Amino acid sequence: MKTKHIILMALALMASMTTTAQQVKWMNPMDGDEPYISGRAWNKEMGRAYDRLPDRFEKLLPKNVWSLKAHTAGVIVRFVSNSKTIRVRYGCLSNNYNGFNMTGIDKSGVDLYGKNPDGDIHWIATHMSWKMQADTARMEWQNLTYANKGRGAEFALYLPNYNGVKWLEVGVDEGSHFQFLHQSPERPIVVYGSSIIQGASPSRPGMAITNIVERELEYPVINLGFSGSARMEPAMFDMLSEIDARAYIIDAMPNSFNLQDTEIIKRAKEGVMKLRAKSLAPIMLCECHPTPDSVMRANIKAKYDRGNVALRRAYDELRAAGVTNLYYLSKSDIRFGEDYMVEGSHPNDLGCRVYADAYEKKIREMLAEDKPNSVFPPVTQRRDGCYEWRERHNQVIRLNHTTNPEILLIGNSITNFWGGNPVCSVNNGGAAWGKTFGKRRVTNMGFGWDRIENVFWRIYHGELEGCKPKHICLLIGINNYYVNTPEQIAQGICDLAQLIRKRQPQAQLHVLKVYPARGRDKVARINELLEQKLKTDAKTELVDLTQCLVLPDGSGKIDPTCFQKDGLHPNEKGYTLLGKQLKKHLK
Repeated sequence: MKTKHIILMALALMASMTTTAQQVKWMNPMDGDEPYISGRAWNKEMGRAYDRLPDRFEKLLPKNVWSLKAHTAGVIVRFVSNSKTIRVRYGCLSNNYNGFNMTGIDKSGVDLYGKNPDGDIHWIATHMSWKMQADTARMEWQNLTYANKGRGAEFALYLPNYNGVKWLEVGVDEGSHFQFLHQSPERPIVVYGSSIIQGASPSRPGMAITNIVERELEYPVINLGFSGSARMEPAMFDMLSEIDARAYIIDAMPNSFNLQDTEIIKRAKEGVMKLRAKSLAPIMLCECHPTPDSVMRANIKAKYDRGNVALRRAYDELRAAGVTNLYYLSKSDIRFGEDYMVEGSHPNDLGCRVYADAYEKKIREMLAEDKPNSVFPPVTQRRDGCYEWRERHNQVIRLNHTTNPEILLIGNSITNFWGGNPVCSVNNGGAAWGKTFGKRRVTNMGFGWDRIENVFWRIYHGELEGCKPKHICLLIGINNYYVNTPEQIAQGICDLAQLIRKRQPQAQLHVLKVYPARGRDKVARINELLEQKLKTDAKTELVDLTQCLVLPDGSGKIDPTCFQKDGLHPNEKGYTLLGKQLKKHLK
């Protein structure tokens, strides 16, 4: 009986394990024509490898640099899902998961963050749900809760900072929604540096300096930190210059300070000039970090200070030679305390936080044109269930870079649901679209549920780059109706118009008054304020299409025959009337 009982228990356990396995579906980010990997340059070129550098650099780069190319520092897997449990299993290049001056999680673990529908980012803890075996590492996030019920969230999975990944799969509950997201095609911030930049030594990958910067500024960031190997060799700048960057950050002094002063100056100057020959993007040179143990170890401080003096001289000479858009991060900008490092060479979580804050402050100075609006801070969103917001953002950038559009339509779902490209699953005015635009090249930059702050984010993140349209139409504000005052909404639209004018000065800008909608009586007040606030000129006009959508009796009430049942979105008739009038402005 005892033997029979043991056998039955074993069979039950096997059945339970089989059921569990059947309830999980595993997804591979390397499936598809282009890897679903973010945080890398040369993404498509590297195929199914998780490396940071393509093979063609092997003979060009220093051996120590090349030996670290497989470490996945700064590499991210993005996806959306509504699964209650997220599981990750992966194989590391090294089965030595632990490090002496860093945690095992930082060296070999993965780290998960999620976004709520309004774009707020939150860390997700495993609460020790992990298992590191000889050939497979596993981490799990259980009992996830979502603000938007069935739609789930957008996730960012940060890969190990000091180990490589041979293969990886994301597991979700059977029957749940899941979709990988491609890397944004917008220009990245490229950071070249030492082990500090690679990711030594916060407690976990998400707390690495470049990952904090990426998360808070939401620009793509390329981590080219190489432990012990950042010495500003010419080949490194040849490599960096291949990347069409939004900004370059050169933070090599923690490894370069031992070079001769003249060599530091020479390498820094020649490197900057290599970058400047290919790009006008801002470049930042960074001093070596402060030495918080300098009271008792003055000799170390003296070595670092000598290197910093040489770097400053290189910066001054470059400026004197007329090099513009050049910035400098001094050690005093990084406010280290004595508790902010692990062993005196690498920052802990406190130090990485301070380091990232210094970066962020200087990057905002470098990219002053992206200064956040005080009332409408730029943010993403994921409120609409009929499309993926970030995926549409990527599609718009690609379209505007490849089709040379004549017309851009910027807006929310009222624009999104009209038709055109990128294609949306909801199309309420396809025939009217064809009548209005014919064969003209038009990008539909309408995003369902967008508010003014979301359009700010989209413009700051590349949607107006790579094209020179003749006309731009802006229709936004109705989704801010219950969030902001009419005065704020009108001013926000005017601020957007000013931003668009700076980014696309050659285009005719047509700011459309907010369309009427059922139950939105304050729309008229918003439009009155727009008339007062918007600065019009030969290139900017305020367009009133209200009469297309209201009853002819002068009541100002919407004509229900021009709308969907919601009284907000036009139908085919409404779009036809709108298109007929708008077409007159697009000659």
